[in-house]
Amino acid sequence: MSEKRKDIWKGDDGEGEEKPGKIRGFLSFLLMLAVVLLIVLFAAYRDGTGFDILRRYLHYGSAEKVGGEVLYRYDTAPKNRFAALGESLVVLSDSSLRLLDRNGNEVWSDQVTMSNPALSACGGRAVAYDVGGTALYVLDQTGVLFELTADEEEPYIAATLNSDGWLAVTAVKKSGKGCVSVYNSAMTQTFAFTSRSRYVLDGCVLNNRLAAVTLGQENGVFLSSIGLYDLSKDAKEPEASYNISGGLVAAIGEQEGRIVTVSDTCLTYASSGGEVTANYAYQGEYLRDFDLGGDGFTVLLLNRYRSGSVGRLVTVDKTGEELGTLEVQEEILSLSASGRYLAVLYPNRLVVYNQDLQAYATLRGTDTTRAVLMRPDGSVLLLSSDAASLFLP
Repeated sequence: MSEKRKDIWKGDDGEGEEKPGKIRGFLSFLLMLAVVLLIVLFAAYRDGTGFDILRRYLHYGSAEKVGGEVLYRYDTAPKNRFAALGESLVVLSDSSLRLLDRNGNEVWSDQVTMSNPALSACGGRAVAYDVGGTALYVLDQTGVLFELTADEEEPYIAATLNSDGWLAVTAVKKSGKGCVSVYNSAMTQTFAFTSRSRYVLDGCVLNNRLAAVTLGQENGVFLSSIGLYDLSKDAKEPEASYNISGGLVAAIGEQEGRIVTVSDTCLTYASSGGEVTANYAYQGEYLRDFDLGGDGFTVLLLNRYRSGSVGRLVTVDKTGEELGTLEVQEEILSLSASGRYLAVLYPNRLVVYNQDLQAYATLRGTDTTRAVLMRPDGSVLLLSSDAASLFLP
């Protein structure tokens, strides 16, 4: 009996000669895939951006497919404010507050009345409030979590969220010079204090402490101070404090376990115990814009003169050292930092930089874009007067 054997390289019909070519093609594909993965891993090891490239590709597909696609539509309003919650978008105007999901569908909305709408996001939540008004809302990606209404004689001044979802609300106080109320992640009030000697401007929560910004005078000069209150105690006076020399604090936040304040003269980092750990002075330059949203860095736009657009962009880490500096000779319409990236909108283009201010990607033809929102994965929302589209580097 003859034994019949099957040759894996040659079929019974004699047409198996093509299979070695197919296998070689498959092996070439695997080799190419391995090379691509090595390049991505090398980039990820170098600066972390390789993982973001892979994540964007797996999540969105090719940039050519998604780039320029309108994701969100909203009403045109001169006081529109925007915040990104993951892939959702919060839109606040003087008459409405809306939450749109990743497909542009409305998840939640409400009619509001705000003269000076303000909106910020942190820790997967957004807080919307009326500066000098009585309305305040906290949202996550499912909708509104919490609402507050102030007395007309005790309006809101500021509100901040930290990365754990804690809320600090600063308001006018009839019986004092301002107050700060603290709400935990369940939106239960856990602490409050009223200042009777100094005006209260803002506050934030870090490591179970409230850092409150107060304003007073010393030798006829305004002086900003940061008072630290232990939230586990019913403290009427701060346990520690430090001054911001020669500057009025414009914003306070947290970065990598540090309290960070931006004033008109310097950027200051301090521990939750009140020890100043770093200071970056502007050396006579004028602060025009800033963003605290970067992962371990702050962005400053500093001008050489009080007016005009000649100046420089600077990124500073928590040690007070410059990560990067970039000379600017043209107007910057908007800037936004998140994750490892910074989006800068110029009159005719968008440039995405890394934290060292090395150009990462450029998009031209942005004439209708009014502002930008950087997202942690490196994608950017281009905000026009009535719609937002996506740019994938």
